[in-house]
Amino acid sequence: MGGVPGSRIVQFDMGNLSGDFPVEVSLVVEEACQIRHTALEAARININRRLMLGVGRLGYHLKLRTYPHHVLRENKQATGAGADRVSEGMRMAFGKAVGTAARVDPGQKIFTVYTNKNQIEKAKDALKHGGYKLPSPTRIVIEEKAQH
Repeated sequence: MGGVPGSRIVQFDMGNLSGDFPVEVSLVVEEACQIRHTALEAARININRRLMLGVGRLGYHLKLRTYPHHVLRENKQATGAGADRVSEGMRMAFGKAVGTAARVDPGQKIFTVYTNKNQIEKAKDALKHGGYKLPSPTRIVIEEKAQH
């Protein structure tokens, strides 16, 4: 296969990376699907922007928990006048790499926000809006870390 196009995802950890937060709010997919790297990046930008405005840079740690390893290919078809002589149809139809996708299973966490108890509603709202950019129905799971 030819070269694999670069992933659009800029960063996987955002916000306050050194803080210790007691609450974990996660976006979980309901169905098995492939999420393109562009969709993951669009959701990441949306969630991160909402958290920055609502909670502030030091009030959360956002983590993207999947990586788009799966290479997507496309057999481009020529159209227009004379295309029938140029195009090979389904013969040798391997296709060129057009992007990457993350294969996810039902119940897999895609994004996780670590934050404080008083910011749970803002984190839930940000993840809900980010979930609209993903191809599967999503739900939000809240977990508390056990205190030592």
